[in-house]
Amino acid sequence: MLHVTWLIIALPLIGFALQVAVGRRLGDPVAGWVATAFCSASFAVAVGVYLDLLTVQAPVRSYSQNLWTWVPVDRLQVHADLYVDPLSMTMVLFVTGISSLIHLYSIGYMRGDRDFSKFFLYLNLFVASMLILVLGANMAVTFVGWEGVGTCSYWLIAFWFTREAAASAGKKAFVYNRIGDAGFLLAILVTWQSVHSVEYQTVFARLGQIPPSTVTAICLLLLVGVMGKSAQLPLFPWLADAMEGPTPVSALIHAATMVTAGVYLLCRVSPLLHASHAASLTVAIVGALTAFVAATIACAQQDIKKVLAYSTISQLGYMFLAIGCGAYTAAIFLMVAHAFFKGLLFLGAGSVIHGLHDEQDLKRMGNLRAYMPITFITFAIGWLCLAAVPPLSGYWAKGDILDNTWAAHPALWVVGIITACLTAYYMSRLTGLAFFGNDRWREADEQPDLDPMHTRHAEGVIAEPHESPWIMTIPLWILAIGAALAGVLALSGSRFSLARWIDPVFGTTLFESHLSSSTTLILALIDAAVAIVFVIIGLRLWMTRAYRPALEKSFLLRSWYINEVYDALIGRPATRLAGFFANTLDPKVIDGAVLGVAGAVHGTGSLLRKTQTGYVRNYVLGITFGTVVILLFMLTRLWWG
Repeated sequence: MLHVTWLIIALPLIGFALQVAVGRRLGDPVAGWVATAFCSASFAVAVGVYLDLLTVQAPVRSYSQNLWTWVPVDRLQVHADLYVDPLSMTMVLFVTGISSLIHLYSIGYMRGDRDFSKFFLYLNLFVASMLILVLGANMAVTFVGWEGVGTCSYWLIAFWFTREAAASAGKKAFVYNRIGDAGFLLAILVTWQSVHSVEYQTVFARLGQIPPSTVTAICLLLLVGVMGKSAQLPLFPWLADAMEGPTPVSALIHAATMVTAGVYLLCRVSPLLHASHAASLTVAIVGALTAFVAATIACAQQDIKKVLAYSTISQLGYMFLAIGCGAYTAAIFLMVAHAFFKGLLFLGAGSVIHGLHDEQDLKRMGNLRAYMPITFITFAIGWLCLAAVPPLSGYWAKGDILDNTWAAHPALWVVGIITACLTAYYMSRLTGLAFFGNDRWREADEQPDLDPMHTRHAEGVIAEPHESPWIMTIPLWILAIGAALAGVLALSGSRFSLARWIDPVFGTTLFESHLSSSTTLILALIDAAVAIVFVIIGLRLWMTRAYRPALEKSFLLRSWYINEVYDALIGRPATRLAGFFANTLDPKVIDGAVLGVAGAVHGTGSLLRKTQTGYVRNYVLGITFGTVVILLFMLTRLWWG
């Protein structure tokens, strides 16, 4: 099956082309079923390729497939190559598998939408772009997929573009990602300048030829790129606004695909990071700070999807922290587990919104467990996984990262454990507000809206909630089972052990913590105690009360005023500068110069036109006058000569 690796990408691309050609004629729900079928077929082929890769006997299982020569220019020979190894195969499996479930869920969620087929067109292209990104054998091919998911995310976030908030959110995501992409592109150019290749394996083989300062520069430029794509400080504000897109988009972007692209890229270039301690430490610090800041913001959000959005940013921060410590396998473990439980949580939130007729305000929910039992049970599994309650997958994944952080950078471990406390708290707050307490959706909303500009409300009186249809609940059950059981990947003796499968990819670049068994046990007990205690605190505080102003500070609700700072430092000055160009420089200087030249020509022409009277006597007089002047000039020259 390895020789048909290209089919993993081709199938969703075929689905995309089919939607372009006949999607509108297929209509609702056939277009959705067709798109789901192609994505599921891609997953089936990925499973076959995975099984075939298991038969490859080598220190590092790998397979390269050359499709064609893309850029044959002198020494710049860029091939459209695919590269399969345990790292890329892990990404491919959960991208195609979870994306297939999101496709299936979307058939029910998007039912009745006027652009139903267009939505699935974008989903198929998004998945294909992500697969190009993770299977690319060189930076150039990866960059194609990188730009593809960025473009598709713009279309999907702004899918309901008739709403000003959605259109603005799409543009914001596009701009922030373009800033990051500039860093990635510069990293590609610097890499080519250093070793005359952008093929990953060639770059790693020639790493000794690159000066240490250049290695650090490449790593930091790549970090700028992934800050945008994976929403890390200071480029994370776009991700919360991305909630304006349909909820399946939130699940697709925040769980299985786009935001994990940065984590994957840093793991792919692990030899470069290993060669630059400064760059690795920077990645770890950025990850720790992002995890903490985003977690504090999530503690005060009023919109159910905004809480999950900031949670995603925080969890990505944990992955960056692990990468900065050299614990690449731990980062991948959390990424896989996170794909299950965060996909589950977003689809669960979508089920809540669907059941409450488009209400997203946590303050207007309450007691939904009595009306939506399937959604509650599955959502609760995701909640406890994200809170890292043992023995669910989140406990093992987050614990692995914190153990490695303790061994590498104890100060950053303190930030990580505080963030773990906040994570258990804000997820329990969300669950308490949504599923426990009174039926607040029956009551008139007499309390002030803490976030009137960024929380979407249902129109009119909210009708009694209802459970979602089977086409939406089946993916919830599958993801819930996967989230609960993904911890088996942590079992070193298991045939499903992620470490046994993926460690050879990183080889000597992988950090070994060398913690004693007693230290490991103490850290594990701390992790468990933190999760359980703050889950209880969060529930006790929010199960019966919807408003606690002392715990919902304005600066947290407004995301530490980061958007306002950017607006003050960049947005408003840029607007004033644009106004100066538009109202002063352009009309008075540039247009003034052009119009001045035109005016001078026009004035000169007007003067000359007066000499053209049409009377012969005037012309004869002019000729006579000119002749006299010439004769006088010649006589003067003779006299003085």
